[in-house]
Amino acid sequence: MSETGDIDKIIKKITKLHRMIRFVAIINKNGRILQSQMRTETTSLLKNKNEEKFCQDVTTRRKMREGFDKTLGKVRYVNVERENISQIVMYAKTKSLFVTVEPEISIYDKSKIISQIKKITMNLK
Repeated sequence: MSETGDIDKIIKKITKLHRMIRFVAIINKNGRILQSQMRTETTSLLKNKNEEKFCQDVTTRRKMREGFDKTLGKVRYVNVERENISQIVMYAKTKSLFVTVEPEISIYDKSKIISQIKKITMNLK
């Protein structure tokens, strides 16, 4: 299967993990969205242009964090809690995963989602 097909399958699996997942994107090392999916019953809180900018910023922050990998270890995930959304960023070898969930999700459910995403993306390069 092609990389695009693999990425599409990964995104569909992640989206189905929990009803509170709003958005899933896989971003390349240059900050370009390779594939994304918004849950059909939700609307984006960002305009398309801002969404692209945010994903580019995910890559910039990744590069900054990697400067500390040698002493602190690799980043497992980043979680940002905002009033209107909860954002989770995880890193594969050359790609970043950006997932948004509803802010009222429980810590337990979010932790479970993160563990499941790690399993789903374990072979993503």
